[in-house]
Amino acid sequence: MHELSIAESIVDIVRQHVAPDRLCAVRSVGVKVGAYSGVVPDSLEFSYQAITSGTPLAQSMLALECIPFVVRCRQCSRESANADGIILCSACGSFDTIILSGRELQMKEIELEDMAPEHVHPEQP
Repeated sequence: MHELSIAESIVDIVRQHVAPDRLCAVRSVGVKVGAYSGVVPDSLEFSYQAITSGTPLAQSMLALECIPFVVRCRQCSRESANADGIILCSACGSFDTIILSGRELQMKEIELEDMAPEHVHPEQP
């Protein structure tokens, strides 16, 4: 299950970009996962939760954006979302296509909770 090593890499990246005293403020980690990337989204989420359990990142979650497998035909210029790995143009049947999306595996953002002061008192007139 390579999703475990991917989840470990995501946690490493978060730790590189967020100060240790702010790790508990991480609410979500946005990741793009292409349909043809070879990553099983449910397994990635499970792995992430397993390795962050009992750590300052325990309250954080993965926000996965699933990217469909899309090709563009060089013959008819149409784009089509196909079954994973099917490069055949669904419009004209040509195999002369370019993969536009679906192979992504990219971390795109880390969302932190704003840490406001615990006791905020409105100014009194």
